[in-house]
Amino acid sequence: MIKIYTDGSCLSNPGNGGWAAIINDDGKILKISGSEKSTTNNKMELMAPINALKKIDPNKDIEIYTDSKYVKQGITEWIYKWMKNNWKTSKKENVKNKELWIELYDLTKSLKIEWKWIKAHDGNPINEEVDLLAKKAASLN
Repeated sequence: MIKIYTDGSCLSNPGNGGWAAIINDDGKILKISGSEKSTTNNKMELMAPINALKKIDPNKDIEIYTDSKYVKQGITEWIYKWMKNNWKTSKKENVKNKELWIELYDLTKSLKIEWKWIKAHDGNPINEEVDLLAKKAASLN
């Protein structure tokens, strides 16, 4: 079982942003992060699971923990409606971050993933650590 904790951060929105993931592959821990200038918090929230999934063994069961309802609901619910509606929202607007949603979907469609929402800043030590890693990455710009 692989457990992945992800987070994204922006110092201002839009502004300098960072993303981070902590990957626990049966006790082997890998911490990854990255940053971008002139980005948004939602983009950074998406970049974290995208980059984490590129680092894991695709033959294992995966749990992804995110404090972003945007990411969890987007990949488990909304994306199917968006694809069916030619990447339009229920308000007939273009879906924001379409390219990132497509990349995340392509990475996940052949994997066995359970997405779990976790409340931010609620004392979970791994979630707190990944939050700090994302903020640190954002500040490096």
